[in-house]
Amino acid sequence: MAKIIEELEAERLDIQSRLDAAKTPAERNRLGQFATPTSLARDILAYATTLLPKNEPIYFLDPAIGTGSFFSALLANFPTERIREAKGFEIDPHYSEPAAQLWKESPLSITLSDFTKQKPEPRFNLLVCNPPYVRHHHLSAEEKARLQFRAIQSCGIKIPKLAGLYCYFLGISHAWLSKGAISAWLIPSEFMDVNYGQPVKRYLMDRVTLLHIHRFDPNDVQFSDALVSSAIVWLKNESPPNDHAVTFSFGGSMLKPRLSKTIPAKALAAEPKWTRFPASEIRVRSKDPTVSDFFNIKRGLATGDNEFFILTAEEVAARQLPFECFRPILPSPRYLKIDEVMADSCGIPLIDHCHFLLDIRLPEEEIRERYPTLWAYIEEGKAKGLHERYLCRHRKPWYGQENRAPAPIVCTYLGRGDAKYGRPFRFILNRSRATVSNVYLAMYPQPELAAALKRSPDLILRVWKTLNSITPERMLGEGRVYGGGLHKLEPKELGNVPIPELADLISDRRSISRQPSFLEAGVY
Repeated sequence: MAKIIEELEAERLDIQSRLDAAKTPAERNRLGQFATPTSLARDILAYATTLLPKNEPIYFLDPAIGTGSFFSALLANFPTERIREAKGFEIDPHYSEPAAQLWKESPLSITLSDFTKQKPEPRFNLLVCNPPYVRHHHLSAEEKARLQFRAIQSCGIKIPKLAGLYCYFLGISHAWLSKGAISAWLIPSEFMDVNYGQPVKRYLMDRVTLLHIHRFDPNDVQFSDALVSSAIVWLKNESPPNDHAVTFSFGGSMLKPRLSKTIPAKALAAEPKWTRFPASEIRVRSKDPTVSDFFNIKRGLATGDNEFFILTAEEVAARQLPFECFRPILPSPRYLKIDEVMADSCGIPLIDHCHFLLDIRLPEEEIRERYPTLWAYIEEGKAKGLHERYLCRHRKPWYGQENRAPAPIVCTYLGRGDAKYGRPFRFILNRSRATVSNVYLAMYPQPELAAALKRSPDLILRVWKTLNSITPERMLGEGRVYGGGLHKLEPKELGNVPIPELADLISDRRSISRQPSFLEAGVY
């Protein structure tokens, strides 16, 4: 029997490879079609053997079965005689028809249909699924409303409209589970940290018993064609006991993780960022000041089309565009090799790759009269349809930019730990008049810090050094991580980073200086 299973799996992999090759990456991305590797599927089903009662008959369900990687893993881990029923749904005939032919002699029944539209059949005691990874912007408003309603019907939880399709699959599947059923979900770990994941976490804490979350090392991307950090979420369809605790593990495999820790449900309910575990201890709420106590943090400018709105000095000159209609903007962090940006007498950054942002609010008629070359350039943008893009069409005029002052300190928004910096995020001291795009977080001093900087202009240097002394662990405890080890930090997340050292620095600073400060010089 083992030989037959291996032969079927080899044939399935061959079919999967041919079917994937017949589709473009864009087509598969739109439907969220990322096949589960054999080793991962088998690891998941091997773990399922430790959760199901011994010899209990299995009623298996996969709501997004594809070519059947989980069913194949089921056969590799459980005796065939235990499998009373196996059912799968697949929306795409490109996969469902070859899969149905492959498994026609097995207990598996594949239905060509959208699982989220089916009438629930609550008899399945083992549900394993790698749901479609479709982001919310690929779902229409009508589709989101339908999915929301079905999820509320199934589990009583309203899924936010910014959630991906996988969140709806999780909620809707609840109505298919028998009492005490085991369910496993291979999903992006982002739900553990983001706002739209809060209702999902509420469902996992209140409606079922959350057993175990295993998070894969983000440097070990599970899907070669999808840059996501994956997790396996295990739950049991019964109410959680009063003293319930959840196992969190990281790295390695389900059965042999690199790290593992048990977290009481009460502590978990109070923690907004579940990806802290198992590496970090339960957060002790302190009164230590955070970055937001000293800085108002905003995302940099979203231009609508960086290629059009941001030009080099050479490009501005070559097109004979008026320099007075541009302002300096820092280049992407990968081109900014220094952490302290000096400026000339006009506030222009003294850096390689100096860039300039088109920033003018005059009406087109006046631009055509005063700046003919710029008017021609704007007409080029309209010919490309830029004025109809979401950001541009909501601005008046469409080519005008948000009035964002330069910030004295900026922080990179995305990053990976590297040999040069040894940390995923960099704080950059900006002594110029350059603004920043949305690959940075702009940090503007709060009133108390601003007053201290007026009294002692050289304090900004020590503030900047203090920020750069924050350990990566402290920063990552508030941010989020994606596949391939890509770290991301939103304004509120940076604002939540504890930094008591900065309070000590400011309170110790009593010297008075009448040198012109950043504020008095009008830099920010």
